[in-house]
Amino acid sequence: MAQKTELDASPAAAVENSVAPETRSAEPPSPNRASGYLRERPNTRFFLIGAVLVLLVAGFFAWRYFSSYESTDDAQVDGHVMPVSARISGYVSKVNVGDNQYVQSGATLVEVDPRDYQVAVDQARANVGDAQATAQSLNIDVPVTSVNTSSQVSSSEADVSNTQAGIAAAQQQFDAAQAQLLQAQANDVKAQNDLVRYKQLVDKQEISQQQYDQAVAAAAANAAGVAAAKASAAAAAQQVTQARGRLTQAQANWRSSQTGPSQVASMRARANSADAAAKAKQAALEQAELNLQYTKIIAPATGVVIKNVEVGMNVQPGQQLATVVPLDDVWITANFKETQLKNMHSGQRAEIKADSNGRVYKGRVDSISGSSGARLSLLPPENATGNYVKVVQRVPVKIVLDPGQNADHSLRIGMSVEPKVFLK
Repeated sequence: MAQKTELDASPAAAVENSVAPETRSAEPPSPNRASGYLRERPNTRFFLIGAVLVLLVAGFFAWRYFSSYESTDDAQVDGHVMPVSARISGYVSKVNVGDNQYVQSGATLVEVDPRDYQVAVDQARANVGDAQATAQSLNIDVPVTSVNTSSQVSSSEADVSNTQAGIAAAQQQFDAAQAQLLQAQANDVKAQNDLVRYKQLVDKQEISQQQYDQAVAAAAANAAGVAAAKASAAAAAQQVTQARGRLTQAQANWRSSQTGPSQVASMRARANSADAAAKAKQAALEQAELNLQYTKIIAPATGVVIKNVEVGMNVQPGQQLATVVPLDDVWITANFKETQLKNMHSGQRAEIKADSNGRVYKGRVDSISGSSGARLSLLPPENATGNYVKVVQRVPVKIVLDPGQNADHSLRIGMSVEPKVFLK
């Protein structure tokens, strides 16, 4: 019986023994067996712990690095774009630059035919000479007129005084002639009365004929004296009248001389007007010279020129002829999300990677715009409706390059770049 059991067990053992060793090894070890395995191999345990620590340290430093900066791919190179326009009208006679040519500040880009403007300058210069000569002549006449009027005033005043004195003298002569006339008339009356008495006496032969003849002669002489005195008085009266006439003329001359200061003021006003006209002509000359200078259109800055003018064009004032892009003064305009601006401020270090050449440029944050880009767009978004959806806005940040970073002018306006701003 025991032999049979032993025989029955033999096939099962044989089957168990017939299973492949790989099948037995695939069975999971029990926890006791695993712990025993680790206890048997301590190096593996230390290796796993070290790997976990390394991953933690690497993750910590990676977190610190990626949180130390903010970056964006919505950025481009920006700069000044200087339009060059004509300030006068005219015919383009010469274009001295080609497309994309590098020019220095002050270089002549375009020349307009200057002949018309040269003629205008010559004419303006001649007008200035004529106006200055007229002004000089009038300015010379002012002191001459002033002296002449002063002399006329003094002379007229002297004439008035002299004629007044002449009237007084003539009046005295007239008074003396009147007195002489009265005396002569009195003598004549006496002589005539004596003649009447002598006539009576001579008729009575009481006196001699000789005495009577003397009385007749005396009466005749007195009558002649009266006539002479009357003539003298009339002449004296005429002298008085003439003196008064001279006084009237002298007073008229004096009143005329009183207008001298007004004449001087008028002459001075004409001289001032001539001076102003000369200055106006001088200003016109300067304007003509400026217009002549404007026939040469120069570059306002050093940079690359983009022209849109050709020889033979007739240009007008304000017409754009070229554009100068100064590559020595470019910066980066980076549109960061508003959530990236929490710790960003002016002066922070930045690195800019250019898409065109892969080069990394050094710079710093210059300023942050006062408005988002959407608000400054042509059609700002309107969120006043009830269907409001919050959208993260982007704010332009200006990043300037360190000196000498773009010395080779490899950065051109409008190029795409990827800036990083280091916050710590």
